[in-house]
Parts: sequence; C-alpha cells; structure tokens
Amino acid sequence: MRVPVSGSVAPGFERVADAFRASFPDDTAGAALCVYLHGAPVVDLYGGLADARRGIPWSKDSIGVVFSCTKGLMSVLAAMLVEAGELDYEAPVVSYWPEFGAAGKSSVKVRHLLSHQAGLSATREFLQVEDVLDWSRMTKLLAEQEPLWPPGSGYAYHSITHGWLVGELVRRITGKPVSAAFQDLIAKPLGVSAWIGLPASEFGRMTHLVVAPAVAEEAGRQPKGLEQDWLARATTLGAALPPTLAEPDGGFNDPRLWAAAIPGAGGIAGARDLAKIWSATVTTTDGVRLLKPRTIRLATEVQSWGAPMFEVPPPWSRWGMGLQLDSETRRYLTAEGFGHDGAGGQVAFADPKLGVGFAYTTNRMEGAGDTRATSIIDALRASPSLSTAPMGYATAG
Repeated sequence: MRVPVSGSVAPGFERVADAFRASFPDDTAGAALCVYLHGAPVVDLYGGLADARRGIPWSKDSIGVVFSCTKGLMSVLAAMLVEAGELDYEAPVVSYWPEFGAAGKSSVKVRHLLSHQAGLSATREFLQVEDVLDWSRMTKLLAEQEPLWPPGSGYAYHSITHGWLVGELVRRITGKPVSAAFQDLIAKPLGVSAWIGLPASEFGRMTHLVVAPAVAEEAGRQPKGLEQDWLARATTLGAALPPTLAEPDGGFNDPRLWAAAIPGAGGIAGARDLAKIWSATVTTTDGVRLLKPRTIRLATEVQSWGAPMFEVPPPWSRWGMGLQLDSETRRYLTAEGFGHDGAGGQVAFADPKLGVGFAYTTNRMEGAGDTRATSIIDALRASPSLSTAPMGYATAG
C-alpha cells in the first residue's frame, strides 16, 4: 500500500521523503512533514486523508490539533517574555498572579509552573467539557486548588493544566488573552497559520482525528469516573475529555474545543507553520528571530528528570522551562534539540546546533510503540545535506 504524497524536497533529503512515505500504516488518515534548515524549507510534504469520513485528501492548507506541541509554543512565548525582561523564571508566581498563592502555593516559582513541578497536574474537582471551555473558570479553579504534592519536591506531567497555568501568566503580563498574545508575538510576525483558539472562518481547513484501534482498546481498559487515578485524571480532568482525547464527534474533534483557548493541548496548525516557528527560535526566518542564544540556554536548563511523582514506566522525558529536551523518550537530531511532542504522534522541535526547525503532524492517533516521527528524524539525521544551505526543490510524487 502506497499513500500518494505531494510537496517538495531539496536535494540530499530524499531519504527523509522515503521515511515519510513509509510512515503511513494504511490509507485511512493523513500526515504532513516540514523541515526548515538555516531559515528555509528543505522538506515540505503531505499525504493521505484529512477526513476519511468524506474522502477529503490532505492538502497544503490542511491544519489540525497538535496536542501537547502547544505546550512547546507556550514555553517559547514564556521565554520571549523572559527575554523582554517581563518574566523571571526564578520569581514566585504570585508576583504576577496574586490569587495563585492560595492553598499553600505562595512559594511556587515560575520555573516550577513551567517544568511540571507545581503539583497541579490534575484537578481535584471532577469536570465536564463546559468547564474547559471557560478560561476564567479553569484559572480560578487552579489558583484555588491545593497541590497534589508539595510544589518543587518532584514533578508529574501536567497534560492539560499546564496550558492554563502558563497561559494565565502570559495574560497577566501582556494584558491580552493568550490567543491574542500568541498571534501578536509569534503567528503574525512569521505569517503562519497557527492558533490557540481557532477562528470559525478556518474550521473548513481542519483535519479529522482518527484513533487507532489499539489506542481505543487501551483506553477502554482504564478506570472510569471517580475511579480514575491522578494519571488518568490529568488527561480527562474527570469527564471533560475522553481518555483518547478524541472521539468521532467529541474530544478534540468537537469544534467548541477548536475555538476555545486550551493551551495545554488545543493548539491548531499545519506542519509548515510549526516548523517555521521552531526555525525562528534558533535562526532568522523570514526576517524574524524569536529567541536569542542566551535565552535558549536559560530555557533549556534541565529542571525535571527521572521518575515522576506518579508511577510511569521508563524511559522518562527531561524538561527545561516547559521545553521537552532530548532524552531516550524523545530523541531529536542532537543533544541540543528542544521542542515538544504531542498525543497521537505529533512532534515539533528546533536544533540550534544545526539550524533546524522540524514538525510532523498527523490525524491518526497512535500510542505506545509509535515510530513514525522517530523514523523520519533518524532519516533526517542521516541526510548528507543536513548541514548545508538549501539549493532548491524536487517535486515529490
């Protein structure tokens, strides 16, 4: 089975295109891949179906939910505020958000919030989908909640709550809703189709998420309702989201979630847009440079590593200031890479050593053992032209 692939590939990156073509398990879904090198695209590919229900092919303008890759974007936004002198990683959160100090959280620092050490990985309250659509409701709930463990004493992945925690800091500092701050500071300067809160005018470009059978079966074996442990609750927040994060017409296939600002998991973009953003963090891209080298060094200092507070089998990720660092869990091109992956197979990152911005997006949600992005990254690492400037394109077919 060979899924048709469209797009462009620069000479020397043919094996990356081959790995992308080989990444499709069947013809029921689609994916896109973009790689920027030294500020210019050298791989820009897409293929498969954007919506299998209606037989709509993935196009160059298709966009989709990128799940936790959104946390990477929020962490870049936070780093930009640090660079501007408006945010301090070592400052207490209450310096910017006084209400956050409730229930023993007055000493929590910004770096704890970013690096999953705030003790707020799940909500104690059992929530419904209407709750996560309401920014004020979520930020007030988290500000008032007692931590699940002493903040700063360990970490656990804040799957969904991370976005409201960091996003409220951004809102307090900029005076803008996080959706507007992201547009003004990142998306508009780079001219990319990326949103945290999708305008209704863009709904027609959305890809439809498909959950792989193995993922659905695993989710079906998990405890339901109030029997959920803190790990499960971190994803579902009770009954707000399905364990798989997507259902045929629910979860992140629900247009209400597309439109809402859910910056822990609800960012929407195309691979070309994500790759361009990550490229601009490490090299000037279309005249824009988002982060200076010193800021990157600060943002990538290891904050959380090793076994988390709630039992998860190794390997474990390493975290900087919200940025996912190179580790056995998520290998980038070099040890200097930083970015964030997302549920179901999404991966986006930058490599300052090589001048790379990378993004792989898909609407087929796979689980443990998914090697699609990893195989593509491995092929990129082995490409003979990785350290050279782009010379032109060959059309993929």
